Amino acid sequence: MDFRNAEELLDLCNKNQIQISHAMKQRECSLGETTVDSICYRMQHVLDVMRQSAIAAVKNPRKSMGDLIGGEAKRLSVHRAKGKDICGNILGKGLTYAMGILEVNASMGLIVAAPTAGSSGIVPGLLLALQDEYHISDDRLVDALFNAGAIGYLAMRNATVAGAVGGCQAEVGVASAMAASAAVELMGGTPEQCLNAASTVLMNMLGLVCDPVRGLVECPCQNRNAAGVANALIAAEIALSGIDQLIPLDEMIAAMYMVGKKMPAELRETALGGCAATPTGYGLCSGCGK
Repeated sequence: MDFRNAEELLDLCNKNQIQISHAMKQRECSLGETTVDSICYRMQHVLDVMRQSAIAAVKNPRKSMGDLIGGEAKRLSVHRAKGKDICGNILGKGLTYAMGILEVNASMGLIVAAPTAGSSGIVPGLLLALQDEYHISDDRLVDALFNAGAIGYLAMRNATVAGAVGGCQAEVGVASAMAASAAVELMGGTPEQCLNAASTVLMNMLGLVCDPVRGLVECPCQNRNAAGVANALIAAEIALSGIDQLIPLDEMIAAMYMVGKKMPAELRETALGGCAATPTGYGLCSGCGK
């Protein structure tokens, strides 16, 4: 049940008439002496941590270690409660959860890297919002997380998920691709539609640089997690409508990797370019050897 790329994954799913989540479960079981029940039990724990971190900042806002963020998720929640939001329930909740998780991460709370800490809000943000809106069971959300894991595995195997290697397109971009694919399966899409959605996300976020202000995973990371939820939701909607993606996921992963390697070091997590190098970004870095 192993697969090295998206083409092999899709072929495996089509031949066996299974979803991506099932293929990923079988792959995980083949790695050691374990059962589907045991890996699902562990994934349920992952989901529990994701949910706790998503709501923690809404209930108890707290400043980040770098003092750059804190309280944003609560403000969004209050904004929605007043009926002033313009994004709708799914996107509104999704970006609230995503920004909240980044707040928890930046204040040394417990989160799940998905695939990295700096992009940890996107997958749970979108999936938990869909669960809220459509009253989806935890079991189905666990399946969606296995689907997301398959996309993350392909990116790690064939490219990178590290901002220091490929820029933010490799962190927020891959996380958004994972979320989009998982959302498509969760909403009844086919494996091909899942891969189409993941490819669309990477296409839309190609070239996104990693430029943390003061070198901290706070700004612009938190806002980009919110944007990642939006990108994932858009790509999932496009795929579920039956619109094909012209560029296969394997080729988009390769393109993302190539673009990342061509980025100058200043745009790959060094805090020497982009947002970090603006006058305000420099001003916030007083005493850090700018």
